[in-house]
Amino acid sequence: MTRVTIFEDNKHLRETLCILINGANGFNCSGAYPNCNDMIALLKAGPCDIVLMDIEMPGMNGIEATHIIKEHFPDIHVLIQTVFFEDEYIFNAICAGASGYILKTTSPAGYLEAIADVSAGGSPMTPGIARRVMELFRNKMQPAASNDYQLTAQEKKVLQLLVEGKSYKMIATELSVAFDTVKSHIRNIYAKLHVNSGTEAVSKAIRDRIV
Repeated sequence: MTRVTIFEDNKHLRETLCILINGANGFNCSGAYPNCNDMIALLKAGPCDIVLMDIEMPGMNGIEATHIIKEHFPDIHVLIQTVFFEDEYIFNAICAGASGYILKTTSPAGYLEAIADVSAGGSPMTPGIARRVMELFRNKMQPAASNDYQLTAQEKKVLQLLVEGKSYKMIATELSVAFDTVKSHIRNIYAKLHVNSGTEAVSKAIRDRIV
């Protein structure tokens, strides 16, 4: 059972997401809160695997909250969900340690797919966000010497699709391979790049011009 905690100040959206998560097989909403002011105590009292985090809330914002979560609960994945498409929000959220970044215009099915993707070790981003991330890292980070890190041709294809914001399921479909095969390739990619998450893999791929 994947436990999801929600921090969202919009009451209607917060309650809707909680109902959506509790109604999905294999998921449980372990808490839903309007702000992050008592976040540490709440997460200790109600442990979770994934935090669905809004960016703009009263008091502590979602980016600052993500920093704190990764500091105190490194095993918890944070999925940012927001209306903001601005570059600084995206860049700062990723640098804070977020595992994914989706827009609130995402469909209910898209929300569940993104949560499942994070649970499986992926880093979901809507296609528009993925393009922005590529541009951001190209502009903000000095390219290093080209290095393929001894990735196989198939691993490079998987990494390229990950950079494009594709989910594990979408990658499996595009490459006509099994879902578990994609997960195996991702594990190998993480090991070869010396990273622990999809966002780290994406940023390193762009920075070092691997794909």
